[in-house]
Amino acid sequence: MSLSFQVDFWKMEFPERLARLRKERNLTQQQLADRAGAHVVQISRYEGGVSQPAADALKRLAIALSVSADALLFDDAERGPDDDLRLQFEALSAMSPEEKQVAKALLEAMIVKHQVTGALAGVAARGTSPAAKEKANKIETNKRTSSAKK
Repeated sequence: MSLSFQVDFWKMEFPERLARLRKERNLTQQQLADRAGAHVVQISRYEGGVSQPAADALKRLAIALSVSADALLFDDAERGPDDDLRLQFEALSAMSPEEKQVAKALLEAMIVKHQVTGALAGVAARGTSPAAKEKANKIETNKRTSSAKK
């Protein structure tokens, strides 16, 4: 597969990707339909851009073509890391399995922290009950008092 093919492939939309993958595997629409458990008319509609497959049909198409569902749905820019992180991820691929595990754990921790912070901000934006605000104020006052005594 040439580089120019790869670049062209990832600029395609779903109907073009589906047709190209089918043709690369020397399959007719009928053969793909048989492998995916679909009707040939539906394959024609997908390739013509008239309809989009449901999740279960997409899964069967991906299996029938021996590709991931992502390869059918997304172009490279939609699923890859941002340009500012691409080099770091390339560097990670050269690391030992142990180093990769550490990097993965750090990334997961940062993602969880981001999600929790966002969730807490959402709760705060909705407001809290007067009783909860009063309790928080008492705790803060107690902290200040005990700090001042030290």
